[in-house]
Amino acid sequence: MLQQVMESINNYFVPISAKLVTYTIADGMITPDFGAEDGDRFLICGSRRNDGVYTWHSDYIADDDDANVAGLRDETFAGTIRVCSVPPALLALSGEISQWVATFGGQLSSPLASETFNGYSYTLKSGGGSGGNGPLTWRDQFGKQLDRYRRPCL
Repeated sequence: MLQQVMESINNYFVPISAKLVTYTIADGMITPDFGAEDGDRFLICGSRRNDGVYTWHSDYIADDDDANVAGLRDETFAGTIRVCSVPPALLALSGEISQWVATFGGQLSSPLASETFNGYSYTLKSGGGSGGNGPLTWRDQFGKQLDRYRRPCL
């Protein structure tokens, strides 16, 4: 969910400038080292197989002191890997969003706000905000809280 939140606000909390480096991912090992510490989130860009946000776990340290990150596919690529400086408040909000989606996800997939069967009538959702029938997505529900983290598109 954190990656979806970051995509939604166009902010990965990484330095904008970065130089391309040739990285090798083999058996979950990333070389060269890019400075992540236990619990850090990091963003891989420029990879054909592994673009995205991951979490660094130091308990996966291999013999050569490189971390083993679950879910990575082997490849060599010229790109960037940058540590994300995600504010703790946004991590907490991302957790709230995950819980909200787990609770209301089934309702979100329906376009109906209400439905009656014996004389059949229905009301379509009209979105959040004043006069609406409630949020259509987690973005509608949490949009105002996420706005403070939003980065304008360049």
